[in-house]
Amino acid sequence: MVDDVPPVRGKVGRPLSRPKFLLGDRGYDYDDKCRRPLRERHITPLIARKGDPHGSGLGVWRYVVEQTVALFHQFRRLRTRFDKRDDIHEAFMSLGMCMICWRRLNHGYF
Repeated sequence: MVDDVPPVRGKVGRPLSRPKFLLGDRGYDYDDKCRRPLRERHITPLIARKGDPHGSGLGVWRYVVEQTVALFHQFRRLRTRFDKRDDIHEAFMSLGMCMICWRRLNHGYF
């Protein structure tokens, strides 16, 4: 999935083809299976270790992701994936994203 990240646009020069960092929660900290492939791609993994105390600061960034997933779950079709084809599911995610942005702009959440 990391290999499918599109290049970052908008900056002068050669576009970045991969992220510099990857955030993850403690669920992805098992036997270094997630960290090693990321390091081979020159991506720094920021994954909390199991057993370490909380307060690393990663929760601030994870909140944004979890809030986005929660916003998508207001649409029943996106909550449980019924579509077998990826392109149809991606189209409904784009439609859901447009509806979320439209509602926020109309109700003044920004």
